[in-house]
Formats: sequence, C-alpha cells, structure tokens
Amino acid sequence: MHTTLNKTPQVISSQELLDHWQGHRALTRRTIEVFPEEAFFSHTIGGMRTFAEMVMELLGIAGPGIKEIATGKSAPLNEHLDHGNKKDRLLELWDEATIEINTYWAQIKEEQFQRNIKIFGQYEGTVWSSIFYFIDNEIHHRGQAYVYLRSLGIEPPAFYER
Repeated sequence: MHTTLNKTPQVISSQELLDHWQGHRALTRRTIEVFPEEAFFSHTIGGMRTFAEMVMELLGIAGPGIKEIATGKSAPLNEHLDHGNKKDRLLELWDEATIEINTYWAQIKEEQFQRNIKIFGQYEGTVWSSIFYFIDNEIHHRGQAYVYLRSLGIEPPAFYER
C-alpha cells in the first residue's frame, strides 16, 4: 500500500493549469490572426480600446507576471510595446511571451501557488489568484475581440477549440 502524508489535495496539476492557459493563449493568437490589419489598430465600439491595445495589455501582464512570480523580482506593469503598427510584430511578441511563460513556469514550485504576492508592485493576492486573473482577463478581452470581429462581418475562431 502506498501512503502519502501531508499531501494537499489538488484538482489539477501545475502543468495542467499551464496547458489550460496556453490553450487560451493559442485561441487568442488565432483571434489576432483573423483580425484585419487596419481594424486591429483602429476598430472600436462604445468607447472600448482597440484590440491591439488590449493585446498589448495582455502581453504586458503574461510573460512579465510569470517571470515576477518565478523570480520574485517586481517590475512595473508596461502595456506600451513598440510594434510599429504591425500586427505581425505583436504576433512575434505573443510567441516570445509564450516561450517566456513556459520557461518561468517551470521554475515555480507547487508550494508557491498559495503564497501571497503583490504582482507588479500593486495588485495583492496569491500566486494562483494572480494567474487566474491573467487567464480571466485574457478571456474577457478575447470576448471583446469577438464582438469586434462579428461587427466587421468576420466569424471568430470557435471559442471551444483550444
């Protein structure tokens, strides 16, 4: 008989959580890809930001946030990235962030997920709640992008194909 002492029950593993998030990131990437270049940087509805601005926010949070969690070194949130109004440049940055997330995620120990942190020096929570915010925020902005795409007569990627 195998017995594990003092083991905290868990629903999913760290790797499963990363895979879940990366599935969402892949879907968001496909959403960026289908956006017409000009509309990506200019189309808005009801005073919302352009999808390009939302993507810069997501890029400012994801890789740097996981890096901060892994290293403990805080840096201010930076949502202003040099992209030269080129969607391809933001896709390159998206791919770089994916690598950064995978690299630093591997350095986060299971016991760290319960630790209290102040991400970007200003948002208090636990490691896991911060990561959930990163994911939830991405889903929220992708939903806004879906509305934009539909208003442009473009069918967005199926939300369940992660």
